Amino acid sequence: MGGLASRRRRNLWIGFGTTLAVLLAAGVGVLLTVKPWTDEFRHGGLTVAAPPPPVRPFPQVSPAPSNAPAPSPAGVAAALAPVIGNPDLGAFAGQVTDADSATVLWSGDPGRPMIPSSTAKILLTAAALLALPAEHRVSTKVVAGSAPNELVLVGGGDPTLTAEPEGKGYYPHGPRVSDLVAQIKKSGRAVDTIVVDASAYAGPTMAQGWDPVDIGDGSIAPLESVMIDGGRLQPLVEYSPRTPTPALDAGRRLAFELGLDPARVRVGAAAPGAAQVAVVQSAPLRDRLRDTMVWSDNVLAEAIGREIAVATGYEASFHGAVAAVSAALEKAGFDLTGLSMQDNSGLSVDDRIPAKLLDRVMATAAKPSAATAIQPVGTMARPENDRLAATLAPLLDDLPIAGATGSLTSRYVTGNRNAAGWVRAKTGTLSVSSALVGYVLDADGRVLTFALMSNDRPPEVSRPALDAIAGTLRNCGCS
Repeated sequence: MGGLASRRRRNLWIGFGTTLAVLLAAGVGVLLTVKPWTDEFRHGGLTVAAPPPPVRPFPQVSPAPSNAPAPSPAGVAAALAPVIGNPDLGAFAGQVTDADSATVLWSGDPGRPMIPSSTAKILLTAAALLALPAEHRVSTKVVAGSAPNELVLVGGGDPTLTAEPEGKGYYPHGPRVSDLVAQIKKSGRAVDTIVVDASAYAGPTMAQGWDPVDIGDGSIAPLESVMIDGGRLQPLVEYSPRTPTPALDAGRRLAFELGLDPARVRVGAAAPGAAQVAVVQSAPLRDRLRDTMVWSDNVLAEAIGREIAVATGYEASFHGAVAAVSAALEKAGFDLTGLSMQDNSGLSVDDRIPAKLLDRVMATAAKPSAATAIQPVGTMARPENDRLAATLAPLLDDLPIAGATGSLTSRYVTGNRNAAGWVRAKTGTLSVSSALVGYVLDADGRVLTFALMSNDRPPEVSRPALDAIAGTLRNCGCS
């Protein structure tokens, strides 16, 4: 029996070996047959060249040429004539200036007070640069409460606090609730109650001319001195619905992270001189200004307005913040005739700014240094003007880029594509207003600043008309 099994196994291996040999032979034949079709013959006798070596990019930013031909008012007016008469602009006002010479090249009703929408953030940013150091930060603190086992969350006016993991909050460099929690735990204090102190801000939490529907629509939250991710209910969504109670929600989130019952959170005030238990700080002002401008963040704009107010001796309210911004601009020599504001974000439909003021701020920021500036005949460079221009120059880098960043990402990608990458501007959009304020390098290499403001037309109609004007300035060789 064993020998029979052995012979069967041997015969099986012999059979398997024979079959394998046949299959291998067949495979070789197939390979020999297919091979000519897998190289030159398949490609019609052509060969594929080796890939080229990788190209290393060397990006660089070059200044606008100092000897570019100066545009003339007549040339600019002729270029703009076909586009400024567009009825889609509705009630329209604007101004265009040559940054080198500070010469106004074109204007249309520039002193008329217009609804600015978010281009109001141009004035806010200019005032912040004038009144505060670039490294200025705002603190959010936790201090000891007046009762045992009680802590007080004290808002200092920073809406960028986040409960998300590091680097994951809506604001890229916002401080984290988890850092407050870690410091509280390290202190060893027993805690069962959180009090929220939002007394750093005064007055109403909603400005005149704001619509409460914008809370649910995600454009704004009631202004309180402590909030998480700008009050967004969905922390990573730009136009997430906002909470109507941002300070209380921030306290509840801190309690949750500490493992406490959120019901043990109430609004109150810290005792004078209460011992500090934990503190976190906002990103530097320069970073927050960039976020404000690129993403047109209304909550962050209003918070920075109150930051200016506190630093310059005004009340941290809508009225005080508006007064503080106006005072900083007036002290710098800007003519504020026609300016009337209810907020600093431009969300209020009751705001009014003349185009000439917005353009003058832009032209001052874009003014070249005294060494390269082209001065009007009969004038001399004034050192104070050069210092003002240097102070406001960072404003230029905070503007969205046409077809590329922020609120201009989706514009100039179909129509007026010639201006993509060349126009940098702050947008403004309300149901009754569209505006565009910024600068562009014209076809001759000259920097032109502009303020273009349309009222009484829906934005889907007026925005393309405004973009066409900026695109025309880009094409302009108007010397």
